[in-house]
Amino acid sequence: LFHTEQIRRERQQRDRQATFDVSALTALLDGAQAELHQRLRILLQDPFFQLGQWRDKADYRRQVLDWCRAVAQQGLGALAFPAAYGGQDDMAAYIAAFEALAYHDLSLTVKFGVQFGLFGGSIYALGTVPHHQKYLRDVGSLELPGCFAMTETGHGSNVRGLRTTATYRAEGDCLIVHTPSEEDGKEYIGNALDGRMATVFAQLIVGDVNHGVHAILVPLRDTAGRLLPGIRIEDCGYKLGLNGVDNGRIWFDRVEVPRANLLNRFGAIDEAGQYSSPIENPGRRFFTMLGTLVGGRVSVPRAGLSAAKTGLTIAIRYALQRRQFAPKEGEEETLLLDYPSHQRRLMPYLAKAYALHFALQYLTDRYVQRNETDIREIETLAAGRKAYATRFTTDCLQECREACGGKGYLSENRFAALKADSDIFTTFEGDNTVLLQLVAKGLLSDFRKEFHDEGFRAVIRYLGSQVSDTLSKNPFQTRRTERDHLLDPTFQLEAFRYRERALLYSVSARMRNYLNRRMDPYDAFLRCQVHTIELARAYIERIVLEQFVAVVKRTSPELQTPLKWLCDLYALHTIEGHKGWYLEQEYLRPSKTKAIRRLVVQRCREVRHEAASLTAAFAIPEESIAAPIARRAMG
Repeated sequence: LFHTEQIRRERQQRDRQATFDVSALTALLDGAQAELHQRLRILLQDPFFQLGQWRDKADYRRQVLDWCRAVAQQGLGALAFPAAYGGQDDMAAYIAAFEALAYHDLSLTVKFGVQFGLFGGSIYALGTVPHHQKYLRDVGSLELPGCFAMTETGHGSNVRGLRTTATYRAEGDCLIVHTPSEEDGKEYIGNALDGRMATVFAQLIVGDVNHGVHAILVPLRDTAGRLLPGIRIEDCGYKLGLNGVDNGRIWFDRVEVPRANLLNRFGAIDEAGQYSSPIENPGRRFFTMLGTLVGGRVSVPRAGLSAAKTGLTIAIRYALQRRQFAPKEGEEETLLLDYPSHQRRLMPYLAKAYALHFALQYLTDRYVQRNETDIREIETLAAGRKAYATRFTTDCLQECREACGGKGYLSENRFAALKADSDIFTTFEGDNTVLLQLVAKGLLSDFRKEFHDEGFRAVIRYLGSQVSDTLSKNPFQTRRTERDHLLDPTFQLEAFRYRERALLYSVSARMRNYLNRRMDPYDAFLRCQVHTIELARAYIERIVLEQFVAVVKRTSPELQTPLKWLCDLYALHTIEGHKGWYLEQEYLRPSKTKAIRRLVVQRCREVRHEAASLTAAFAIPEESIAAPIARRAMG
């Protein structure tokens, strides 16, 4: 009780120092899920969830499993499932829970995501009513722990090229699931050691026809936890982080499962052994199946952002109490955050954290409200935001750790766990570089169904006609340095949009040049790979800024000033980061880039004075922050 009262007094002190209503900003950040966020904050303050430092992975895994069961008992695991199976049919609530748990322990977050989002989500999205009735309630309560067996050692991101097979056998009316070679084993499968069942992605073979990748439910263990015949599982062992998650490798030796275990929403085998699908085109069927699972790419960046917010909170609190060096001997030393260099290190990351928060909220809303006409656009958005946000998390936590000096290197101050546990976010749910290439392909050929020569030529012609007349520059605008002009969201958005359009035109022109020389389209795309990744980043940055500007415009007047500062800092710092490109393009003159640099410094100084309140608005439970260097009240 004393600890809770101390926290309350410290929060009141921070609120008094703020020039805005911190609770109102928290409500804006929480959005429609405010009640659920508050429920989880209270839950994570329970002593049962006390953070620790586990040196033995077995002990850590047991703790994470116990935590996950406790969360499931609160009904939080089944949030996205229909009410008939113990849920609320609320995907937005599930994503919010995933985000909130990431403030606490990322092993718990990933375990939660594997069990309820991937395993349960695959049954819900790819299965039909009989599967839902048989499994979803037990999945949501964690009575049936399971895993999501997609990735293979030999193919990684190339899901379409997976080599595990599921062959229909009329005798016995069953599927034979088999791993052809050691390299075709399922790799890095979360819940592999605790799981009793797996959703296995395999090439479905009926008769002599391979119908492509489908999902099959394969039992792994009996109720006593013993491996079933034909199943081999090995522990992946200790990892860089997330050692509370039981990752393993799985091989199948002609494992027989009933035909009914095929998740048959998009492909079924009838009693006569005939295959059918509501989607005739195999390519479209494959991408439709994967599209139903895009929720992972919506959830993961939000969890990564929670880790970054925690790191920023710790680093900023520390910088508001740690003093070093004085103007003169005998005078009070200077706070770290009063050094302009320290402000330059941390304030742009704080601004970008807010920018990404609103961008990811927008993505979540689009995903939850998706329909058949916009799903491909949402997949592109999700791939791009996941790549951009998780890279931000990695970079942000490194800067925060360094900003705390040796104190940041101590495990007790959380950076060791935050950095190690979030590092994998850049490569799971899709390697970031691969995802950026997917974004670029979507931008270059959103109407293309298959990657073939004439289709791609048509794309290039289309893009050329769309963007060739958009790149004119106004010499007067390139030199303008007035403060009002640089802080005008119209200028900021135009700069972002110009960069995206120019890169789009440049890449399409390169592609056209290669194709005119009769180069194979695949080889042409490889030649442009570096440029396409820059195009993808420009596209993501433009949408992030658009969403931030929209939030500032519609928010209450009392919050507009701090949010406008943050929005300006995100926009101008991003332009500054690309100033070499803008100067090459002659879109900005040197005098203008210098003026932008001065404004970045000024906005860093202004945001610094609200930094304690802006991190307090994240409302991360003190028990989850847990770092000793972040416990004292700030000034």
